[in-house]
Amino acid sequence: MSLTVSTKGGRGKPKSSKSVSRSQKAGLQFLVGRIARFLKAGKYADRVGAGAPVYLSAVLEYLAAEVLELAGNAARDNKKNRIVPRHIQLAVRNDEELSKLLGTVTIANGGVLPNIHQNLLPKKIGKGKEVFCVVGSLLPSILSIDYRYLLVPQSAETQGQSDENIGKWVTKRKIFDDSVVIATKVSFLYLLP
Repeated sequence: MSLTVSTKGGRGKPKSSKSVSRSQKAGLQFLVGRIARFLKAGKYADRVGAGAPVYLSAVLEYLAAEVLELAGNAARDNKKNRIVPRHIQLAVRNDEELSKLLGTVTIANGGVLPNIHQNLLPKKIGKGKEVFCVVGSLLPSILSIDYRYLLVPQSAETQGQSDENIGKWVTKRKIFDDSVVIATKVSFLYLLP
C-alpha cells in the first residue's frame, strides 16, 4: 500500500503564499491586530478572546464613520471642503445619540452651538396686529427688525411735537399699545407702556 502525497494543505485547502489579515477577513478598515495588541497590553483582562478585537474594531469603525459623515455634512453646509474641529462639534452636538455619548467631552477649537435664549428674543406680534411708527432719522435701523410697519402721518397734529403727544395720538386712535414702536429723531426707540 502506497501513500500519495498531496500538495494541498489541511482540510483540502490549497496553500496560499499570501497571508490575509484579520481586518481583510472581517471586511474592516480598522486594524484588528493592532487593537488585539492594545487589548493585551492594556491588561483589561488576563485573556483576550479571538472575537473581541474584531468586534471592537467594527464598533470603532462604525462610530468614526458616523462622526465623519455628519461632520462632512456640516462642512458642506458651511461651504467648506475640509473638516475642522468646529464641524465635528456641530455634528456631535446636533445628533442626539452622539451628544449623549460624548456629553462630557470637550472638543478643542470646537466652539459652542449657536443658541439665543427665548426670553432674549424680541416679542413676536400676534396675527392681525399692525405696527405703527413715526419715522425720523432711524428708518434704516427700524426696517431691519422683523415687523410690519405703517407710518404714522406727519401732519400738523404730530409734526414737531413731543413723544407724549405722539403717544396720545396713538391712544386716541385705539391702537394696541404692545404693537407700537415709535422712532423719533432722537437716536433710540421707545416702546409705549
